[in-house]
Order: sequence, then C-alpha cells, then structure tokens
Amino acid sequence: MLRVGLTGGTGAGKSSVARRLTELGAVVVDADALAREVLAPGSEGLAAVVAEFGPEVLDGDGGLDRAALARVVFADADRRAALERITHPRIAALTAQQVAAAPADAVVVHDVPLLVEKRMGAGYHLVVVVHAPAAERVRRLVTHRGMTAEDAWSRVRAQASDDERRAAADVWLDNSGTPADLAAAVDDLWRARLVPYEENVRLGRPAPGWVDGGTGQRPDPGAGARVAARVAHAVRAVLPDAEVRVDAAAPLTVVVRGGVAAGSPDDAALAAALRAAGFPPVAEGVHASADPGLPARVLLARLPGAPAYR
Repeated sequence: MLRVGLTGGTGAGKSSVARRLTELGAVVVDADALAREVLAPGSEGLAAVVAEFGPEVLDGDGGLDRAALARVVFADADRRAALERITHPRIAALTAQQVAAAPADAVVVHDVPLLVEKRMGAGYHLVVVVHAPAAERVRRLVTHRGMTAEDAWSRVRAQASDDERRAAADVWLDNSGTPADLAAAVDDLWRARLVPYEENVRLGRPAPGWVDGGTGQRPDPGAGARVAARVAHAVRAVLPDAEVRVDAAAPLTVVVRGGVAAGSPDDAALAAALRAAGFPPVAEGVHASADPGLPARVLLARLPGAPAYR
C-alpha cells in the first residue's frame, strides 16, 4: 500500500485532483468529508463543539453553521486549536477505519487541508501539493463558494505560506492553468510515479537508478530534509534516540546512527520499518528508495562502541 498526502491552500484545486485520482483508481480518504461526518447533527462531535463555542455556531435546524464557526476559528489561532482538539481525534479514528478497509495494493490518498501546518508529511510515502496564486484562490472562493473577499483572504492568510508548502512538497501541481492541464498532470503523476512506487513498496524493491541518482539530476533543495524526516519517523519507533542526518545530496544519502547490533531482533524490526516506509534493503546496512521520482539511499551506521555491520 502506498500512502500519499494530498494538500493545498483553500481554493487551490485539491478537490479536483482528488476526484481525478479516484477516477484513476486511488482510494481517497477525504479529511473534510470526515470532518463533516464527525460534526453531523446529533453527533457527539457536534455536542462537544456547541459546548466549546456556544449555540451561536448552530443553524436554525440544529445543525452546524459552518460559516459562523469559520468566522470564529480562522480569526483566532487559540479557538482554531480548540476546534482541532475536538475534531482531529475523531477524524483520525475514521481515517484508520478507511485505510484498514483498502486493498493491500491500493494507492491511498489522504486529502488533508492542514497537512503542512500540522507537519504530517513524514508519515506519508509522498506529499502532493496543489498550488494556485493566492489572488486566484480568493477569486475562486468568492466566485464559486459565495464568500466575501474579507472572509476568503482571512482563510488564505491563516494557512501555510507558499514557501512552507514547497518545502513539504515531493510533487508540486500547478493549477493556475486550465482544468485539462491539471488533469493531464495528475494522469502523468499516476502513471509515472504513483503506480510504480506502490508496486515497489509492496514488493520490497528499490526504484531503478538509486545508486547513481538515475538521470544524474540533483534533487530539489528540500528533498534531503523530507527523506530524513521519513526515515526518522520510521526508525524512531525502534530506535527512539537514533540520529538521522543527510550525508550527501547527489546521490541523496541519509545516515542513521544507533546502537542496535547487526542481526538482532531490533535490527530486523528496523529493516522492516524502513521497508514499510519505502526504503527496502539492498545490502547489509544499506536501504534504497522505492520512489521512482527520487533515488536515495539510507545507510545504517553505528555509534562508537556498538557492533558494526560486516
């Protein structure tokens, strides 16, 4: 199973990408849809929101007045955090249920608006960011969702910046063109990267070209940090104090230092964690990226005095 994080600023076109990926065969888990479910009329989640924010956030039928709630939380970070404490655990539980029901060979796409803001990227094999200029996003929100310009700008400014999203993005989908342009870009991403990446992860094999960097092109400046974060996320479940650092940029190399003896049960658990994260073993102490779009390798080193790999 391949886990893909899909995000983008409000109005950027993330939903269009999610729809196209669904058509291509992905299993899309929509965080916004789950958020609506956990705050449905009569739900425990809605009762908790009313207790926190008052009956002013309800509409005339007793359901959630989303516009009223949005005006409160998008203007106040503390109030937004209070809402997230209510919704996020419930959304996470529903997400886990949907992922567990997906086929073993699925490309599971998590459509998560706040993926960058919550620093969730390390938990995915790949992060896809959909982008459109801020002014264009505001125009879409006003034109298609009936927001006032003031409310639209408030939402845009409350979210991550373009620079923050670029740093988190393994794939940057520009949606400043036509719908056909965006659909073509998604189709290319599916065919050239997502499908082979899923197969590589499932079969535990590296992508071609991991040793020499494939085409010889250097990765983007943020690639090392993203790979290191994914590796750290995987290995620290086994080695909580492991040191993970980028050792070289071309080919991209990440070094893990820890005190696990080669051939020990913890060493096997570490190898399994790296394989599940998209870095299958290729030699003793060496793992390689299964991502056809980013050749990289992970070297398992040892702290001074710890048993070394032969």
